[in-house]
Amino acid sequence: MTRPRLVTGARLHYDDVRAEHVLLIPEGVVRLNPTAAEVLGLCDGERSLADIVGALSLRYDGADVGDDVRELLDAMTQRGLVVDAP
Repeated sequence: MTRPRLVTGARLHYDDVRAEHVLLIPEGVVRLNPTAAEVLGLCDGERSLADIVGALSLRYDGADVGDDVRELLDAMTQRGLVVDAP
């Protein structure tokens, strides 16, 4: 995956009632932890995977987040929620 983006029809949302981040999809809702919401929020089809990892590493004081980001995006890709931008 080079430039990940959310699948068409999916959007990030913060549910005030439940006080949690969710990914709204045509088939329903996927509950997200705050870190997953941050990752998916950067998946705009413009940023590369390396750009996303770099941005998150800066947010987390230089932490090595690459494996975690790739694992999350792989799982979301397998579920059909994230695709590679053309």
